[in-house]
Formats: sequence, structure tokens, C-alpha cells
Amino acid sequence: MEKKKVLLGSPVCQKSNILREFLDSLTGLEQENVRIEYIFVDDNHEEESSRQLLLFAQNKPVRLYQSVDKEKNPETYVCDDATHYWKDHLIWKVAKFKDFMIQKAIEGSYDYLFLIDSDLLLYPRTITHLIGTGKDVISEIFWTMWYPETPELPNVWLYDSYDMVRRLRGESLAPEEQIKRQQAFLNQLKVPGVYEVGGLGACTLISRKALLQGISFREIENLTFWGEDRHFCIRAKALGLNLFVDTHYPAYHIYRESALEGVIDFKKKYDADKGRLEVKERTDEKHLSVHRPKLTLSMIMKNEANRYLEKVLEEHRHYIDEAVIIDDGSTDNSVDLCRKILRGIPYQIIQNPVSKFQNEVELRKQQWEETVQTNPEWILNLDADEMFERKFKEKVQDLICNPGVDLYFFRLYDFWDDNHYREDKYWQAHSIYRPFLIRYRPDFQAEWNETPLHCGRFPKNITMLSYALDDLRIKHLGWAEPKDRLAKYLRYLQLDPESRYGWKEQYESILDPNPGLVEWEESPLR
Repeated sequence: MEKKKVLLGSPVCQKSNILREFLDSLTGLEQENVRIEYIFVDDNHEEESSRQLLLFAQNKPVRLYQSVDKEKNPETYVCDDATHYWKDHLIWKVAKFKDFMIQKAIEGSYDYLFLIDSDLLLYPRTITHLIGTGKDVISEIFWTMWYPETPELPNVWLYDSYDMVRRLRGESLAPEEQIKRQQAFLNQLKVPGVYEVGGLGACTLISRKALLQGISFREIENLTFWGEDRHFCIRAKALGLNLFVDTHYPAYHIYRESALEGVIDFKKKYDADKGRLEVKERTDEKHLSVHRPKLTLSMIMKNEANRYLEKVLEEHRHYIDEAVIIDDGSTDNSVDLCRKILRGIPYQIIQNPVSKFQNEVELRKQQWEETVQTNPEWILNLDADEMFERKFKEKVQDLICNPGVDLYFFRLYDFWDDNHYREDKYWQAHSIYRPFLIRYRPDFQAEWNETPLHCGRFPKNITMLSYALDDLRIKHLGWAEPKDRLAKYLRYLQLDPESRYGWKEQYESILDPNPGLVEWEESPLR
């Protein structure tokens, strides 16, 4: 197999003791399936740092360029043991250096350009692993204490300049909810995986495909965001390139000289990791089985045989390992249909002779208790008229194999016909993330919202678990037929005539002859 050709680039203005560790780290990079060449722009103001670059270049394929700007304008950025202090013109000088490297990578027909700051240390496998992800733009994660005695934060973010709070456009969040969501994002990044992000920098692999699309660090003049990486990321997204972070091999950031004390421990860590990887490769060769968490479907139904039950269960068969179904007083053949479709999958069907829906919290408690008695690992709680978009079956194993998350929130779309969901001032369910998938923990003590209607499908205290928001979407088909909308309208009038548990105007809008509808588009499969 022909080796991939990688150009590793770094603009260098660095203290010599930090640069020494950086160059030593590059020397240790694995090159079994890649051929790494180097490009540096020497913008140093320490002679010793320039000398180190020359020594590194003596026996390696290195293109070493001198920064003309440092002779014309000797001003440099200041860094101390508090933080780094950048002036605006210095940022755009670095942006020009990086764009120069992009051009050289294109001209040299390189398969990849790997841009890295000169105060980072890498695991030996980093570049080969990043290439193996198949992503066009992907960074390896690292964590930095930007100011002394503050929490470490990553080199990636979700929105804008450095926003790590997952939200919908225009969504207003209380401060405590913002903190929860940011922590959920940070927790996710501490679990080995590959995640889509909105911004990244400083340790980034860029494919030739992305290079040829016009990717650049050049300033976008009508943006005020600070830092060349923000402008790079916005331009990449505008070009249709998605951004990803890998968290398998976190780099080590020598952000201040005091961080040099951690270099030895970092090297010990990747030496130990190499040993673990060798063991993993040996066990993989023996095809040892890997535990796959059990996924249990938990469902409530009543008289669903002639609606969506068959369609929904046929889809669930692709990924569930067990099912627990509460039949809440059906008088049709819903139970027989479940038995037919779920043949070959362990299931339990609990039949209520009389419906409990008039006191929904009692019904939801029954559903929870019957489900946890089966000793589930993960519980997928969907009603008989709800189903995920097709992409869920590709991604569900990644979700439930993530040890850092116990609860997933998704968006639910109310379908008003086969191909459209409703979206107007009364119907915006899809603007909110709701819990549907939970890891069962035997020590969890359930607490419920004691209300007879709209009590929630899970215990009210589940957010004490570590959770994450996911962009997979759920179709709610229960409103799609006019006769079903009329039945639901009449039922709400009967169960909640004073609108104590719901929204009166929304109830009244159920029969609106001209609702706002949006065409549904399935997310693309892999």
C-alpha cells in the first residue's frame, strides 16, 4: 500500500526549552503507513530556537523558511506563566504563514496538511490515527488552563468564538441550564471518540480535498471574531466542510513554562498506552468478543394495530435486544401483532384490563417498574407512534457504548401528514431536546412529577445523570391523520377541560385547517 504523504507545518516563535520538547515529540511520530515531511516558518527571537530548527532539519525532509517580518517588525507576542498576549497584527501574520503552508501542500501534491502549534506534544500514533478517521478536517484534542487556577478547556467549541453550550437558534437558556449543557459537552470530550464540532484549531489535519476547496486562514473582514482559527472554521463550514475532533490521543499543551514539569508524565502515559494498544491488537487478532450493551425498548400502546405499530416495530427490530410493552387496555389485535413482529426477540407484554391513561403518572410508573425488573442496560422509551429517522440504527451503538453519558436527549417532530411536520407558534416540540434513551443504574432512585397528564415519560430527576444532546431526530406520527387529530382533541377536552395540565390555545389549534407545515428531509446515511 502506498504511503500517504503528509506535510506537517508549524509557524515557530517559541522559547527554546519548549521548542526542544516539541521537536522531540515530532521525532517520535509513527510513519509506518505515512511519509511525513515538514515545513517551518522561523519567526523566533531566541537564537537557540532558530538553531534547534536548523539541527532538526539536518537529517529530515524539512523546508525551513525565515520570517521576513521579524526583521522588519521585531515586536513579538508576550507569554508568561499567566497567559499569552497577542496583538491583532501578529494573529494575521500567523494566518499568512498558515496560508503559505496550505499553498505549499497543494503545490507539492500532499495528501494531507497537518498544522500544529509549536508548544504541543503528540502521541506517536496521532497522525496515522487521524488519517484513519476519514475526516477532511479534524483536530486532535488538547486541554489548556488558559489562566492560572481556572478549569482546563479544550481547543474545540460548538458555536461562534468559543461557545460550548449546545442550543437551538434563538433558544433562551437560564444560567444554570447553560452550565449543565457546557459540562455535558466537556464530559463528552473526555470519552475517546470522534465528535462533530463547530470550531477547532492548533492541532489540525486537513485533507487534500479540503485544501483544494479553498480553505484558508485569511481574515473575513465583516467578522469581528478574534483569532485566525475562527475565520478558518467559518470559511470551512461555508465551503460545506464539517469539522471534527478526535479524543483518543489528547495532545499535551506546554502553554506556560511551568507545564514542562508534566512532560515526563505525558511520555510515560503514551509509553504505557503503546503497551495497551499492542495487547488490544493481539486480542483483536484472536477475535475475542466485545461486550455490546443490551438495548431494551420500553413502550406503551393502546389499540395501535391499525395505525403505526407494525411500521414502528419493524424499524425497532434493527437495533433492540429486548422489549417491554405495556398494553393499556387494547380491544384490537395490537398484542398479537407485537408477538408476530417481535418473534425471535425476548419480550414481555403486560396487559392492563382497564386503561390507566386518565392518570398518566400511574401508567408511566408501571412502565418504568416493569422495564427495570428485566435488568436492562439501556432503555429506549418510545410510544407506539414514534420512531427515529433511519440514521439512528447506524449510530445507536456508538451512543450506548459511550461510557461518559447515561442519558440522551433528542428532538421530536410532530408529523401532520406522511411528509410534513407542523411548525407554528403553537407547535414547536422539535425546538426542545427531550430524554428518550437512558442507561439504567440500579442505584438510581426515581422521583416522579405527580400529575395526571403530561407527567413526562421518565422520572423527573433523571437529569442528575450525565447527559448529552444528540442531533438524531424522532418522528411523532400520532397527529398525521385527521381522524387521529380529532380523537386526540376530544380526549384532551375530556381529560383536561380547564387546560390545567396543557395549553388551551394549543388544544384549540389541533383542528386548525391551515397549520404551518414544513417538509421533512431524512438525514443522509453513511
